[in-house]
Formats: sequence, C-alpha cells, structure tokens
Amino acid sequence: MFDLRPVGYVLGLLVSVLGATMLLPMAVDLYLQNGHWQRFAESALVTMGIGGFLTLACANAVTRGLGLQQTFMLTTGVWLVLPVFGALPFMLGATGASWTDAFFEAMSGLTTTGSTVFSGLDDLPAGLLLWRGLLQWFGGIGIIVVAMVFLPELRVGGMQVFRSEAFDTMGKILPRATEIANRISVIYLILTVMCALTYAALGMPVFDAVVHAMTSLSTGGFSTHDASFGAFQGPMEYAAAVFMILASLPFVRYIQLVAGTARPIFRDSQIRAYLVTILTLTLVTTVYRMVVNGDHLEHGFREGIFNVTSIISGTGYASVDYQLWGSFPVVLFFFIGLIGGCAGSTSCSIKVFRYQMLMASISTQVKRLYAPHGVFEPRFEGRPVSEDVLNSVMAFFVLFFVTLGVVAVLLGLTGLDFVTAVSGAATAVGNIGPGLGPEIGPAGNFAGLNDTAKWILSAAMLIGRLELMLVFVLFTAAFWRA
Repeated sequence: MFDLRPVGYVLGLLVSVLGATMLLPMAVDLYLQNGHWQRFAESALVTMGIGGFLTLACANAVTRGLGLQQTFMLTTGVWLVLPVFGALPFMLGATGASWTDAFFEAMSGLTTTGSTVFSGLDDLPAGLLLWRGLLQWFGGIGIIVVAMVFLPELRVGGMQVFRSEAFDTMGKILPRATEIANRISVIYLILTVMCALTYAALGMPVFDAVVHAMTSLSTGGFSTHDASFGAFQGPMEYAAAVFMILASLPFVRYIQLVAGTARPIFRDSQIRAYLVTILTLTLVTTVYRMVVNGDHLEHGFREGIFNVTSIISGTGYASVDYQLWGSFPVVLFFFIGLIGGCAGSTSCSIKVFRYQMLMASISTQVKRLYAPHGVFEPRFEGRPVSEDVLNSVMAFFVLFFVTLGVVAVLLGLTGLDFVTAVSGAATAVGNIGPGLGPEIGPAGNFAGLNDTAKWILSAAMLIGRLELMLVFVLFTAAFWRA
C-alpha cells in the first residue's frame, strides 16, 4: 500500500520552517511600529501549528526512505502546499487580498515567476515587501536543490546528463540532498549578501537593497516599487545584470570553484553559450536603440543588457516599458524568455543545455543524410549523449510547447485577447514574469485578470517550475501502478 507518511513528514517540517520565517517580517513591522506585525504573528502561529501537527502525525515513518512515487509527490507537493500558507499574510494583511490573488502572489513568489497582482507597492508595509522577497529567495534555493538532486535521478527532461557532475546521488535521496543543500545554501547566502552590499554601496536604500538582492539571486523579480527597477536606474542596472547572470549559472560550478577547481567553470559549454547569447542580444538591442530610437551608446547598452538579462534569466525586472521601443524588441523579448539560463541555477524556462542537445541532434541527423554509412552520434561537452537523454530532451520540448498552447487556449476561453493569452501562458509556463500588452506587460500587472485566468496561470507556474514531467507524471495511471 502506498505510504504517504514520509511525504507528510517532510512537508510538515517545511511548512513549520516557512511559518518560522514569518517571524522575520513580523519583527521588521514590529520595529517600525506599523501595526501590521500582528498579521504575521497570526499567520506564523497557524502555519507552524499545522506544520507541527503534520510532522508529529507522520513521525513514525521518519526512518523510512523515499521511494520513486514518494519523491515525485514530495517535490510537487512542496510547491503546491507552501504557497497555501505563504498566501496567509497577503489575505490577513494590508493588501486584504482575496484567496485567489493571495495564492497567485505566493505561487508566483515561490516559483520565482515574478508576476504580481499587487499595485501600490510603494505604500505597502515593509514586512509584506520583505515577505515577497523571502518567498522568492526560498523558491530560488529550493529549485537549485531540485535541479541538482531530484531531477537527474528522476530522469526528467534530460537532466540525467548532469547526474555525475559533482555528487553521487544514487543513494537515499534525502540524506544526500541535505549535504548538497548545505553547500548550496552557503554559496547562495554569500552571493545574496554580496549583491545587497553592492546595491547599498551604489546608493540603494538598505531595505530595498536587501529585498532586491533576494529577488535578483533567485531570478524572481519582485520589487519594492511599482516602477520595478525603474526606480533605481544607473549603475545599479549594471550591478543587477551581473548578479542575475551569476544566479543563472550552474551552482555546481561554484561548489567546484570553492573546492579549488576553477577549470570547469571556464570549460562549461552551457556557460559559454549563455554568455555569448546575452552579449549578442545586448549588442543587437543597443544598435536598434541607437539607430531606430535615437538613443546614445551608454544608455542604450545599459537598458539593453539589463532588460535582456532580466528576461532571458526569467527574473522579470523592468527598468523601462520596452514595448515603447517598437515591435522588434517586443518580439525579441518574447522569444528570448523561452531560452532561460543554465541547468542547476535559479533561472527558468527551457534552459540552454536543451537547446544545445537539440542542435547536436539536428546536426547528427543532417550528417547522416549526406553520409548515410557514416557513424555519427550527438555529443555534449565532448561526451556522447545517450538515446535515453535525447528522447527525454525531445519529449520536454514537445511537452513544453504543447502545454504553452493548451494554457493559451484556456486563457483565451476566459475572455483574454490573443496577445494577453499567449504571452501570459509563456510567462507562466516559462516562469518569466511580465507578459505583453497594456494589461500584463512590463508596465502593468495581473490584477485585472479574472479569477479563472489567475488559477490557470498559477497551475502553469507550478508545472513550468518543476520541469513539466515531474507534475504530469502524477496524472498517469502507469505511475501509480509502478
């Protein structure tokens, strides 16, 4: 019989930890004496209480390891259950959000999507702004662990190619995950502190610097201002671009770098391809801005590199409304959001390595056409790629675009126009942040959408963040018979 207790035990622990972290924004509001601290106290009490009861109820299964089915359920369950409790401060607090809006915001935070239903951010209590940043920060570090530990072992979307990159995770998953998470956490925290100090040194207020550091390293994109990063134009845009890029690189390379091995980070074809892509797109955008919009070099380059990096990494900050630049940048930004960063990072979307796998497979097929008797095999970073990995990557591509199409159709059925439906589907499945159009574009938000559309987008965020197959497999009869 399928045993849910090991899953419930871990979920209970994580819910309890989430409740404990609510004490941080509570302390901020209490220090500022704005009265909102009571809402966080209530939310923390409810969250820690339910998490504690769930942990105690399932504690008799703590010695049991996780099976394949339980691992799938746990990974999906974390991103489904935590937003339920993460939404409490939004419902009880100053925003007075409905259950739909509160859950949407929490799901957007934990999946590091960055789409928001809230306006008037400049006037919200500091605790709520910090809580939005914390949700994304937790989601960022959580997805790194999932990408480095669970997905390679679960053979999701070709991620098994990274199985031997740094750790042998073939043993029990949770004990090994703890070891990996500890190393990641230290590096993630150090990068966040460095980012906050850099922002503060460049003139950003300390509170804003802390929150934006968390949402930059998580590539989440929540801001403390309605103008997003447009409130901090100048040198801080360059700093943000640097840290968004750092967050989009494989964290396994940082672990190796700390261990004294710098060569892998320079030899990683993913990193090279990602950086070349960003540089090329930035130069194209800069030239366009200078020739078509009459911008000057430094300003055009600064806005180009910031917004290109923000969209391709899935962070979703906006320093300007780039829809005003013309149709070319709008189309360009729509498609580069479907690229994503590197595997094993906080970034989102399809990921660079899958495009490399796709090109390697296409190249091999072309060679076989003009040399049918030759022996050719796709290679990734000099190593042959197995048929199993290629099939997984191709299945991911097909499933990604089918899911995007289905979500767009469903959004259209709720009454949304074509641009809003398609870009909304892309930004949710790809966890990018802003969509296109006057309503959900970089100058707008998702508040005006109907509740049905918000629930569809919330589901799409979850599916996209967990690499699609991890969620869809739970709906197959074969999985439960295994």
